[in-house]
Amino acid sequence: MKKNHFLSFLTLLISAFVFAQNGNIQGVITDDNGITVPGASVVLQELKKGGVSDFDGKFTLVDIPEGNYTLLIQYLGYADYKKTVSISLGETISVVIHLASQNTKLDTVEITGYIDGQARALNTQKNKTNITNIVSTDQIGKFPDANIGDAVKRIPGITMKVDQGEARNIIIRGLAPQLNSVTLNGSRIPSAEGDNREVQMDLIPSDMIQTIEVNKAVTPDMDADALGGSVNLITRTSPQGFRLSATAGSGVNSITGKRILNGQFLLGDRSYNGKFGWMVSASINDNDFGSDNFEAEWTDEFEYNNGDEDNLEEVEVSPYTNVFEVRQYLVQRIRRSFSANLDYKLNDNNSVYFKSIYNWRDDRENRFVLEHAILDGEDIEADDFTVDANGNLSMFPVEVKRETKAGIDNNRNKNRRLEDQRMFNFSLGGNHLANKLQIDWMTSFAKASEERLNERYLVHESEYLINYNNDSEFPFYTPVDADDAAYNNFEFGELTEENQYTEETDLNVFVNFKLPLNLFDSEDGSLKFGVRGRFKNKNRDNDFTEYSPENAFFDLLGNLPTKNYTDTNFLSGSQYQIGTFATPEFIGSLDLNNIAQFESEDLVDEYQSGNFDVDENVFAGYIMTNQQLTDKLSVLAGVRVESTNLDSEGYRLTFIEEDEDAGIDEDIIVEAVNKNNSYVNILPGLHFKYDLNTNTVFRFAWTNTLARPNYVDLIPRAEIINEDSEVVLGNSNLNPTTSMNFDVMAEHYFKSVGILSGGVFYKKINDFIYTYQTETTDDTYGEDTAGYEVYQPLNGDDASVLGFEFAFQRKLDFLPGFAQDFSVYLNYTHLTSDANGIRNEDGGERDDLALPNTAPNMFNASLGYANKNLSIRLSSNFSDSYIDEIGGNDFEDRYYDKQFFLDFNATYAFGKGLSVYTSLNNITNQPLRFYQGVSSRTMQSEHYGQRFTIGLKYDLFKK
Repeated sequence: MKKNHFLSFLTLLISAFVFAQNGNIQGVITDDNGITVPGASVVLQELKKGGVSDFDGKFTLVDIPEGNYTLLIQYLGYADYKKTVSISLGETISVVIHLASQNTKLDTVEITGYIDGQARALNTQKNKTNITNIVSTDQIGKFPDANIGDAVKRIPGITMKVDQGEARNIIIRGLAPQLNSVTLNGSRIPSAEGDNREVQMDLIPSDMIQTIEVNKAVTPDMDADALGGSVNLITRTSPQGFRLSATAGSGVNSITGKRILNGQFLLGDRSYNGKFGWMVSASINDNDFGSDNFEAEWTDEFEYNNGDEDNLEEVEVSPYTNVFEVRQYLVQRIRRSFSANLDYKLNDNNSVYFKSIYNWRDDRENRFVLEHAILDGEDIEADDFTVDANGNLSMFPVEVKRETKAGIDNNRNKNRRLEDQRMFNFSLGGNHLANKLQIDWMTSFAKASEERLNERYLVHESEYLINYNNDSEFPFYTPVDADDAAYNNFEFGELTEENQYTEETDLNVFVNFKLPLNLFDSEDGSLKFGVRGRFKNKNRDNDFTEYSPENAFFDLLGNLPTKNYTDTNFLSGSQYQIGTFATPEFIGSLDLNNIAQFESEDLVDEYQSGNFDVDENVFAGYIMTNQQLTDKLSVLAGVRVESTNLDSEGYRLTFIEEDEDAGIDEDIIVEAVNKNNSYVNILPGLHFKYDLNTNTVFRFAWTNTLARPNYVDLIPRAEIINEDSEVVLGNSNLNPTTSMNFDVMAEHYFKSVGILSGGVFYKKINDFIYTYQTETTDDTYGEDTAGYEVYQPLNGDDASVLGFEFAFQRKLDFLPGFAQDFSVYLNYTHLTSDANGIRNEDGGERDDLALPNTAPNMFNASLGYANKNLSIRLSSNFSDSYIDEIGGNDFEDRYYDKQFFLDFNATYAFGKGLSVYTSLNNITNQPLRFYQGVSSRTMQSEHYGQRFTIGLKYDLFKK
């Protein structure tokens, strides 16, 4: 019945406007090369009625009385453009406007070539109603960024979490990745991550995206699950004329000395009558690299067996490393992307489009781990350790493991663990004009998946005494007797194979309606309303099998084919010599299904509780109005309502201990569990924009946003991770996190295409989610699980974030001589935060914590030089340290350390579309570093080295 009422209302509304008598204008704005121009101001001077061209360069003006008018186009950095148009009753006219860009002069500023990316981005940003940062494809090309995550990190207020040397997960204004949204052409990108909603930004090549739009204050017509902000990636659209672009390049990674290959092409055109446009593009990047790593866990507790293992003797010691690992990764990452976009203009009032993108990334990885872990207290005797007068533990016994990660021997895995990640999005939409009523709609289907098949681990073990150097920044173990550490004496530990598959599908449907509504003495008012449905499914299906060899060949590591992987140039420190391991080729060749050679055991406790199937449906509706209060002041006000329903299915494991007297065998009971969660959020918003003059804008926003819990966190489950001695629990009582946000921003745009801006923001957050950490005291979760770390998501009480941001970019054209060809790009963000309601492992509340994942300082700076042929840029990116994971107490808190990246790139244009480019990334060899409690106490230090690339690019345009 509700649907029938809505359809009836919609029919009446459309009918009311179809019979109106005024006329309309639909237009598109392009440059000399047929590339669309977004963000241009379009005004009918006689009526003072206007609009702004969208990301496809299109604009629509409705309800125009019959007559002749002057259409004024204003674009930052370019002279005004005027065109006379004639409006007839009941008709829509189409106009195509070409902004001339060759030798255009404005107040002594000369701009040559086609309209550059900075102009496109700043014009769009200037004319937006809400607080937004825009980066265009041409700007992206000025930085040496292979994936879209590395490009996004250069935007004010944004930093990224790094994985294998590439930016992966986005932090906006200090808020964690799960609190932000990433969309593709306005539809949420599904996540291939197994246990969260975070989108892997390194999956998408930067050269497949036309524009990056970061909405820091969302409007009611946007999805509300963007507590920190929303990143909208806009794919390339069909050109207005023929375009051919191709890139081919190569390079080398310093850490491995192995090659990099990359290529890209784009081809597009428009039909002779201008109605049908098409564009296809493809991109590939093949990178053979790796990383050098050491990791440590810290404790300030020590106990030993003084003859009574039921009452161990405790010793007061200074913090020391009780687990120490040296790791070496060898990785081949192949990133492919394909896109095809079509649009067709049915008539002056109706058009449809199709957009698609397919991303496919293969990560082939071998990992070699030399792990040391102190023995349990009952296995340490009085003469097994040494403590000096200052409480420094300098000698103790450890269990040592040598582990090789590999995959099967076939054309896909190639004896490596293969992580196959894919993401695609197909969208069909349309734009329609029924006299005064503008209608746009889109339906999209997207899917992300991660598959890891036949992932194999072979472990050999030993025990011996080590000397510990008590260096908190560079901890290091050395064997007391070198002969004890000989690799050939390591004994068989375990051989396992696991398969993992995670996928998320996302169906989006929305329709928007917009019509004129002038509540004040202005012709620029509008009313917009719409509905959206978003239907998600996420599921994970893993397994884990342990294999026991039936012969003695595996008993000693020295019996197997091995290789010494020691690298004297190990980037984390030459003292970290990793040594000898079983080769991946040997592990990949094993026929584990041969029952004559191996006995298999399905280890349910390793995977079953991590499997799940979740459906999440979100229904949303909104209404908002945009009104021009005066000739300088406008307001956008509205409200959005979102209804969420989530059905979760998972597994809970119950461990039965053996009791011979009662005749009870050890067992694991697997129980299917499910949970339904539903809630409604009402989210009002208010935006003011004040144009002090043509180039100076003030903004204020009051918005309300939310962040939904991770899917698996709501399942009442227990996941036991024996490898890490951890238990992960679900929490079906989690509430969504909500935030009330206030933003004030001032922006001044330079006529020579640049910006000076500054602003303050404040967020009041309720029910934020953090991970509570404690420790088991018994074997509730299975044999020998006493002492396991237990992690469970909980709602904190409230938190607040207060910050300011500053940005400056412009060409230094006021300087004399060649110096006027220099340009600068600067932005800085500072924030403070506090969080209430976080509990220690003993249940006491902590009052010393910032909100997790809030970096207090973020800074970008680049210096560029560009003349007619040569472009050079040196770019830096800094983000401060921040708390990444809350421990059971302040000693156990984990911090993500500060980062400083320095990159260089240069391009030389030969003319006629041909250019050569080169780049050098990570000049500073910035490591990924975590520390525990205090900055000197290293938990992880992973180095990647530098990356050098060089190549050719060709661009051809025909109108």
